Amino acid sequence: MKIKFWGVRGSISCPGHNTVKYGGNTTCIEIRTDDNELIILDAGTGIFALSQILLREMPVAANVFITHTHWDHIQGLPFFIPIFIPGNTLRLHGAFDPVSGRGIEHIMEVQLQYSYFPVREAEMKANIEYETLMPEQSVQIGSATITPTLLNHPVINFGYRIDCNGKSIFFTGDHEPHYNIYAPEDEGYAEYQALIEDKENSIIEAMRGVDVLIADASYTSAEYPAKKGWGHGTFDTCFGMAKKAGAKIVYCTHHEPTRSDEALEREFAKAMAGHSKQNGDPECRLAREGEEIQL
Repeated sequence: MKIKFWGVRGSISCPGHNTVKYGGNTTCIEIRTDDNELIILDAGTGIFALSQILLREMPVAANVFITHTHWDHIQGLPFFIPIFIPGNTLRLHGAFDPVSGRGIEHIMEVQLQYSYFPVREAEMKANIEYETLMPEQSVQIGSATITPTLLNHPVINFGYRIDCNGKSIFFTGDHEPHYNIYAPEDEGYAEYQALIEDKENSIIEAMRGVDVLIADASYTSAEYPAKKGWGHGTFDTCFGMAKKAGAKIVYCTHHEPTRSDEALEREFAKAMAGHSKQNGDPECRLAREGEEIQL
């Protein structure tokens, strides 16, 4: 498999001289199987640049897996150029939304309302298909098996594991490790702690032994207390998950949009200095827009 990062920032795109090295686009990751099947994880602003490259290889059959429906993970969809061209196919995969009571098709219906975008869905020339997924129920895309796992975020968020010909990737989307909402002296503390430990263990098992883990590391541990409950992880939680799961390499992503490239490297280095390297520990890297990984 091949992985390419097209967007690695969180919350809002932030192009400019301070983000040239790691990039300012929001989340989008291209996966190519050994048979060149196209899988796209999330459709942030980074998907626009990807779509321009795809015009060289039409007809395009793109399987887009949405982790969740916050704007920074879907706002590039209306600018995915292949959907304007006959003969192309977009298959959009994602979770059922308990708030709207709708499946993944709701994303396009909302974004392409005429008040907000000049081209209606009915005017798109490509074939657009929808598949609403359920947790732990795998789907097959050619030679790749994709398995969604429910993670922790203020809306339904799927992490995706992709297995193909003995290689594996897990992408968390946005994820905050579960924490106990009760104080240790409260009556419900022990019961709730058991529930979250079971959930955290199931998430680790879903990641078990992957070659590449791509995980939400928006904050530093010092910043996290003020952001608790926002649905994001830290450099330390990212590394901790990778170590527990036995991942080979972990890429920290969803970079805080106000953090310059220089500040990002500085805070990452400080976090990594707090972990003494042990045999078998994963290699930890910062995700960078434009970087390609061959498995």
